[in-house]
Amino acid sequence: MNEVFTLISLPLFTGIILFLFPERFRSAKSILAASICIITLLISVNIYISEPRVFNPGSETWYFQGSALLNKIFSSDQAYLAFNSDLLSKLIALCISIFAFLVILYSVVYNRYYPVRNFSAYFLITLGCAYGAALSDNLLLFLFFWGALGITLYKLMRATDECSSAAAKKTLILIGASDSIMIIGIAIIWKISGTLSMSQLSMPVRDIVSAISFFALITGSFTKAGAFPFHTWVPDFTENAPSSSSAYLPASLDKLLGIYFLARITTKIFILNEWISLFLLTIGVITIIGAVMMALVQHDYKRLLGFHAVSQAGYMIIGFSLGSSIGIAAGLFHLINNAIYKTGLFMSSGAVEYRTGKNSIDDLGGLSRSMPITFITSIVFAISISGVPPFNGFASKWMIYQGIIDFGNGPGLANKLWIIWLAATILGSALTLASFIKFIGGIFLGRQRNELAKIREVPVIMWLPSALLAIFCIFLGVGAIKIVLPMVLMPVSGKFALIGFWNPSVVSVLILVSIALGLLVYLLTDLRAFRKEDSFIGGEIIQDQTSYSTPEFYKTILEFRILSSMFKKAEEKWFDIYDQSKRFVLRVSHIFSEAHTGVLSEYILWIFAGLIIMLLIIL
Repeated sequence: MNEVFTLISLPLFTGIILFLFPERFRSAKSILAASICIITLLISVNIYISEPRVFNPGSETWYFQGSALLNKIFSSDQAYLAFNSDLLSKLIALCISIFAFLVILYSVVYNRYYPVRNFSAYFLITLGCAYGAALSDNLLLFLFFWGALGITLYKLMRATDECSSAAAKKTLILIGASDSIMIIGIAIIWKISGTLSMSQLSMPVRDIVSAISFFALITGSFTKAGAFPFHTWVPDFTENAPSSSSAYLPASLDKLLGIYFLARITTKIFILNEWISLFLLTIGVITIIGAVMMALVQHDYKRLLGFHAVSQAGYMIIGFSLGSSIGIAAGLFHLINNAIYKTGLFMSSGAVEYRTGKNSIDDLGGLSRSMPITFITSIVFAISISGVPPFNGFASKWMIYQGIIDFGNGPGLANKLWIIWLAATILGSALTLASFIKFIGGIFLGRQRNELAKIREVPVIMWLPSALLAIFCIFLGVGAIKIVLPMVLMPVSGKFALIGFWNPSVVSVLILVSIALGLLVYLLTDLRAFRKEDSFIGGEIIQDQTSYSTPEFYKTILEFRILSSMFKKAEEKWFDIYDQSKRFVLRVSHIFSEAHTGVLSEYILWIFAGLIIMLLIIL
């Protein structure tokens, strides 16, 4: 209990203390925050390895025995200050620690270029609240930490202009609204079951009341994870926020906690039925395809990455909606993988922004020589998120594919549609690869612009976290079958047998052999002896005028009749639940404002009409 309490309270209290120090000590505050992250990382590792590896949530629940005053305030059979350290919670807490340390290390240099006021303080408060949400057993305690994360998300936005301020406000409203809806679901759970302990809940979704509770909690999970239809804050946030904040929250912590809560909802709190599974699978497919299609046409690389952060959530939703051990393991595995390569991609984009000051792919190109480490790590992350073997993204997607095929053996309607779910996930991977060809080609390949000729690699403290994450992508992909599944995932999800055959070690060796042979051919032949010249017409060099930027190749997507209509509606905010809600509220307020005519007799009529409506409701 002491370790769990320390894990939560240490970053919280340190973050509060950091508010007392002025911003001129920003570097010292960052170093202190990094030191706290190292301590919490060691504590979370100790918690993870010290407890027995048996998935039995109820057996490892601690209750914080408060003072007599607290016991009087919480005079109930419920243990409101309860923490659960089952394997799922410990795994999420460990991941939170790893990503927090890497991001704060990256931020030491990056935040000099893109400073956020009191970044270290809000960073540590976010870390403490994330631990609290991951380890809380009581739903009200969970909601307290969960809600606080919405405030810190807003404060880490660095709203300095109209666009960033609007994005920050949108994020806060969407997150806050979803948290309010979650309160309704928690109240219904209390009314039906009489308990708020997540480790003791197991409610079937069989009537309208339990369904309302389920959808209320799912709303909070989907909003935090950035899934359709509550996803629109993610690309707006990533486009306008510092890359350090994007790497910390939408890429890692928010995704980890949002999908963690989805895992709790689908595997413990509720027992899913056929129609709930069909609903979740449909949402997962829409999230994958819709977001990746929007990513294809983006020119701002940070917004492109934001849409991919949304798209990847769809794979996790599909994994957990399958309800099988392999589906749960695949969802968890993809959650961890996504946090790794998505955090790395935001770090890489931040490195490019740090050196060039540009956010549009159209303004970049040819940075592979100037920033070789950033280029190599970006390729690893791009290949991983696209599901190319033998990297980690392929391993988790391959498990999702197998889980869908196994799901097709069931008798329900959702089971019979397995081929649709499978085709959509594979198509999503192909489109992801296409969009990252645009990302890598537009930023790092092609002809380098003259104004970028003096660009150099970022400092080691910025590329080192990216390099470590790239190594994780390789290790988790190569060691998926023999290490990750039996030692990390199966203890949480339960044992299962893989349907297909996949040996990442053999494939990795074959890939290394092919690369070695290619290098050998390159060195032993005259392939290096080629001449490079600018294109010219009539003796005039016009390469800069005739060059064709990478994003232009993707404009043909907008010319398809069906797709062009969809993109037009997306541009008009048809799929933005925040914008549509705002328009509805403004219309309603306009109607009521027109009723205020200033005529006393009409006001009296409104009063009587309201009284009659109230009496009818009471009676």
